[in-house]
Amino acid sequence: MPATKNLCAQISLDLHQKISEAREAAGLTTAQYITELLTEYFKMKENGGNITMTNNNTRTLAFQISEELFQRIKIHLERETQRTGRKLTQREFVLGLIEEALEAAERQEEAAPISNGDEADDSTEQEI
Repeated sequence: MPATKNLCAQISLDLHQKISEAREAAGLTTAQYITELLTEYFKMKENGGNITMTNNNTRTLAFQISEELFQRIKIHLERETQRTGRKLTQREFVLGLIEEALEAAERQEEAAPISNGDEADDSTEQEI
C-alpha cells in the first residue's frame, strides 16, 4: 500500500451533499472517491482537458507531416491558446478539422441529386 497523507478542505454544504450522494452511489469510501476524482482530474489536465478514452471503441490514426507544416500547426496552437486562454491540443485541433470536413462532405452529399445510373452525363463521356 502506498504511503498516504490526509487532505482536509472546507466546502459548501451543497457540494458536500453532491459528493456524498455520488460516493454512496459508487459504493466507495470518502478516501477512495476523492482519490478517484483527483486522479481523473489530473489525467484530464495532462490530456489537454479531455477525458482519456480507455475503452475499445477508439482507433489510432497516425501520419507524418513535413517539419514546416508541423511548425505552422504549433504556432497556430500557441496563438489559439493565447487568444482563448485555454490550451488547444494537437489532438483537439486535428479532430476538429476532420469533423468539420466530414460534416461539410455529408451536407454536400445530402444536397446533391441522387443519380440512379440510367441517365448518362454527356459532358463526362469521352470517345475512344
